[in-house]
Amino acid sequence: MNTTRRTLLQIGATGLFGSQAARFLDAAPSPPAPLPGREERRRARAKSVIFLHQYGGPSHLDTFDMKPDTPPEFRGIYRPIHTSAPGIDICEMLPKMAAHMDKVTLIRTVRHEMRNHNSAGYYSLTGFAPPTDDQRLRDSRELAPAYGSVVDRFASSTNGTPTFVSYPHVIADGSITPGQHASFLGQTYDPFFIQQDPNSDDFRLPELSLPAGITAERLQNRREVMNLIDRSTEILDISARARGIDAHYSRALTMLTSPTFRRAFDLSSEPLAMRERYGRTTYGQGCLLARRLVEVGVKFVTVYFAQSIGGQSKVSGGWDTHGFNNVPMYPILHDYLLPITDQTLPTLIEDLHVRGLLDDTLVVWAGEFGRGPRINNIAGRDHWPQCYTVLMAGGGVKAGYVHGVSDRVGAYPSRDPVRPEDLSATMFHLLGIDPHAEVRDSLNRPLPLSMGSVIDGILR
Repeated sequence: MNTTRRTLLQIGATGLFGSQAARFLDAAPSPPAPLPGREERRRARAKSVIFLHQYGGPSHLDTFDMKPDTPPEFRGIYRPIHTSAPGIDICEMLPKMAAHMDKVTLIRTVRHEMRNHNSAGYYSLTGFAPPTDDQRLRDSRELAPAYGSVVDRFASSTNGTPTFVSYPHVIADGSITPGQHASFLGQTYDPFFIQQDPNSDDFRLPELSLPAGITAERLQNRREVMNLIDRSTEILDISARARGIDAHYSRALTMLTSPTFRRAFDLSSEPLAMRERYGRTTYGQGCLLARRLVEVGVKFVTVYFAQSIGGQSKVSGGWDTHGFNNVPMYPILHDYLLPITDQTLPTLIEDLHVRGLLDDTLVVWAGEFGRGPRINNIAGRDHWPQCYTVLMAGGGVKAGYVHGVSDRVGAYPSRDPVRPEDLSATMFHLLGIDPHAEVRDSLNRPLPLSMGSVIDGILR
């Protein structure tokens, strides 16, 4: 262990224990200051949120809001099928999902004005409109925080697990999409981020393993902590596979010594049949990991479907299906995007339901926008933020329910429009957080957690 790393840790730079390390070692920590809005917390209907971010923008017209009576240039090639929820039809490519539509709410009228992936992606991850609709929008600590960071600030986990975990990608379109970390809330509330494939055979978190001979009891001794700092390269060398542990020393100790939390990452302990049901893909195993994390008390899990917006590939990437180099969208939908969705999403919902976890776990399936109603001249659909669908399940929302009606071709809301900030207000409300509680931004200006309104119509 070199002197530089030890010195950095002692003066509070970011190492494993980060800005809290020196203060912890010098004195017992003071009780946390009361958080604004705590006194106005509502009764939480959800203990956890699993946020499944569908980067690239799924076509609502080819999934959950089909328009079979429109001309072919609008309706596309797929036909709707009936589902377990009377009156709710979805795409024929989603037969497994159809069997579980009686457990979900579809919000078919989400809308905003951001047509670029980075600006719309930021909006979808924070509930705050960006300052401009610009593909060059850059990640910045001055922008709004991720949903999970707000949850960590206002309703952090109390059992020693991280409040906010995200994986397995840093999403980007040219540049990193803003909204994936705590931003002006500060690094303390950044996610515990894992950039490792949960489908890989060697999936593990070495940073959570204690060196041989170091026990939990010894970690409570200041001298032993300094010995650990001097001796343990594996723990102190934070890799790209696990970040966010650096803000709270006490949480770090709990995670290092908690067999329950460490076991959540041992996907090999799952029955093989269950792993196969989720799908042996990065996304499928990521959703299985999400279930295991909420089981041990993690409050907000973000699973990114893909690192990129996608395009021509039928084996990777996201939902950007407006056609590239004359490659049409339907082979990509047919061979990749819809099959993986139909395998993993209903499996997660059913698994949570069978285990009695769905009632207090809110599942949110959402992209940054939808797709245009008219198929373009290269057999794709273009960016369309004016109307798209978000799916929610469990956690206090109605089951087998549709909120809002889009117009005849799915271009605009016809009734009950919803904005991303309304989604954020609803998520916070369901977690027992007052969405109008104030926080201070980077310029010390008061700002509500959400600019939107709770969507009362979808609540149970």
